[in-house]
Amino acid sequence: MKIVFCLVAFLIGCFMTTQFSGTPETDETVTQETEIGPTLEKKEPAADQPSVSKKAFGELKSGDKVTKYVCRNSNGTTLEMIDYGATVIALRTKDKNGALGNVTLSCKDIAAYQDLGSYFGCTVGRYCNRIAKGKFTIDGRQYKLATNNGANHLHGGKIGFDKRIWKCEEIKTASAVGLKFTLISKDGDEGYPGKLEVVAEYLLTENDELVVDLKAKTDKPTHVNLTNHCYWNMAGEKSGKILGQEVMLKASKYIEVDATGIPTGQMIAVENTPFDFTDFHSIGKRIKLVGGEPVGYDHCYVLENQSGDLKLAATARDPASGRMLEVHTTQPGIQFYSGNFLDGTAGSGGFNQHEGFCLETQHYPDAPNQSAFNPTLLKPGETYHQKTVHKFSVYK
Repeated sequence: MKIVFCLVAFLIGCFMTTQFSGTPETDETVTQETEIGPTLEKKEPAADQPSVSKKAFGELKSGDKVTKYVCRNSNGTTLEMIDYGATVIALRTKDKNGALGNVTLSCKDIAAYQDLGSYFGCTVGRYCNRIAKGKFTIDGRQYKLATNNGANHLHGGKIGFDKRIWKCEEIKTASAVGLKFTLISKDGDEGYPGKLEVVAEYLLTENDELVVDLKAKTDKPTHVNLTNHCYWNMAGEKSGKILGQEVMLKASKYIEVDATGIPTGQMIAVENTPFDFTDFHSIGKRIKLVGGEPVGYDHCYVLENQSGDLKLAATARDPASGRMLEVHTTQPGIQFYSGNFLDGTAGSGGFNQHEGFCLETQHYPDAPNQSAFNPTLLKPGETYHQKTVHKFSVYK
């Protein structure tokens, strides 16, 4: 009897195991189901705490090694930079749906950055924007600079700060992570007098701000005008043209320029002109009325704030993604550039016309030759110091 009972129990156990245990799911099975189902965009994991990391980013043609740095805050906002040109190569921020996207134009590798002629994301110096004929006079002595924009000097010359390897140190504070870049420009560099010691700090704060703090000292009187040259596309760098994105500038005047981009010396009221961005307007709404060859905005605006205090200068927003950028600065001017010269070539990083725009905070172009403009002469014992804060957010 006991034998029969045990045999029955054994048979029932086998039956139950066969019916309910099933076959363990394998990795292969999961993969197949994922491939059959809808394709989902992979999102970067949220950061638990702010961090800074680095890794190799290739070599220059000279053999010098380039390093990439990644700064992330606790919101997941990410700043990526390289020490070549102290260059921002990515700024990833969330849209209205919480999806991260890079909102600044970039190149895929260091070879592409060396071929670039459009200054994507770099720290520009010694003098951003243009100096007429590449000449200025200090204390009765004329200095001849390198000319790289027709007959004029542009963004520091043929080998400006954008083409140098900067020394880099990581920064970590209670409210931000970032990078401190330093560079020494020798006396006579690109024609400029004086040894110039430059410090460029880029901080990513817990409030989703990119803070650009620029300082310089010299041992001889020299002209200095530093800026960052990010191209923004608030919908994302691969999203096409920026003509539908909206801009507001805290400026009632802009600086008139000739056909080569050199100021005429006149500050023109923007009222009743296509240059008026005192209220929000889409970039493309009146762009054809601006003229130019190629057509578009490439003008320095005279900011309302001339005190040297940190004040709002510009706001840009994208109605589709909901992303918004507010630019606060201590600088007296801001160059609004609509990417007119981007042409899809390697020199443009493969991007086409009007696929990015710049808001370059700065002193006025050709100020060394324009006595009515804010002075840019730096003397020994003085410290050049300018700050710009880019605040990223979402609006509805």
